[in-house]
Amino acid sequence: MGAGHGHGHGHVTAGSANRGRLTVVLLMMLSVAGVQVVGAATTGSLALLADAGHTVTDSIGVLLALAAVWIASRPACTKRTFGYQRAEILAAAVNALVLFVLCAFIVLEAIDRLRDPSPVAGPGMVAVAAFGLIMNIAAMLVLRRGQRESLNVRGAYLEVMGDALSSLGVIVGGVLIWLTAWERTDSIISLVIAAIVVPRAWSLLREAVHVLLEATPRDMDLNEVRAHLLRQPGVVDVHDLHAWTITSGVPVMSAHVVVDDDYLTEAGRMLDELHTCLAGHFDVEHSTLQIEPVGHVNHEGARHY
Repeated sequence: MGAGHGHGHGHVTAGSANRGRLTVVLLMMLSVAGVQVVGAATTGSLALLADAGHTVTDSIGVLLALAAVWIASRPACTKRTFGYQRAEILAAAVNALVLFVLCAFIVLEAIDRLRDPSPVAGPGMVAVAAFGLIMNIAAMLVLRRGQRESLNVRGAYLEVMGDALSSLGVIVGGVLIWLTAWERTDSIISLVIAAIVVPRAWSLLREAVHVLLEATPRDMDLNEVRAHLLRQPGVVDVHDLHAWTITSGVPVMSAHVVVDDDYLTEAGRMLDELHTCLAGHFDVEHSTLQIEPVGHVNHEGARHY
């Protein structure tokens, strides 16, 4: 005897809950890029121009995150039973790759400037970079809460953090150039910025790949899940237990649950109790459980964990 038990897919994803924050941050970043371009033109600072390109690229990353949130909010259908929620994770992976490309660009530019430094108007450079730093810090504060909930928002947060570090580096470099006329300072700070951003990009990509490979959520111990289910009255065994993540904040689970014959007539009540166990202890709102009598496993095909 088999029974399935599922709960609605109508989740508001962590990314969609932060759509307004992402929109505000996108507008802030575009305004920063505009000021940086004007500042680069008036001061002759290549560092500001590179920082503007960095900001524009990061703005594209945030725009991509917003597009992914919109796609993920589209309803499920018979061809895509979980809708487009996985689009948020794909966007997070793309954002991580963009960060790697940006770091490579920073390193190449820094090496080139070490060989052939260009004169820079220090005071104007510092003023424009300070504006960018203030706006980036404000944007990070806007995204701070959401980046803990969504990989997609975390990608945008890291983009903004990279901009903030870049602006800080430009400020420090501008001050030193202003005081010492040593233009190579900017290149050294750029290399430091790249060294800070790369590990964060790697962490984001690793988390995205973990989800895409449908691995068990990192904060979930399947042995503990099995133990909880086995403690429920009438449960004899649990097999084919699988847990994975559709998108940030949406873990799902499936399992075959073997019950004592005396409990088979109460399958509905047992399913409710098992779902309550999973939702209460492991925050799994969607679970698909098959109730089986003892011995049914001998009639199944390949078994998994």
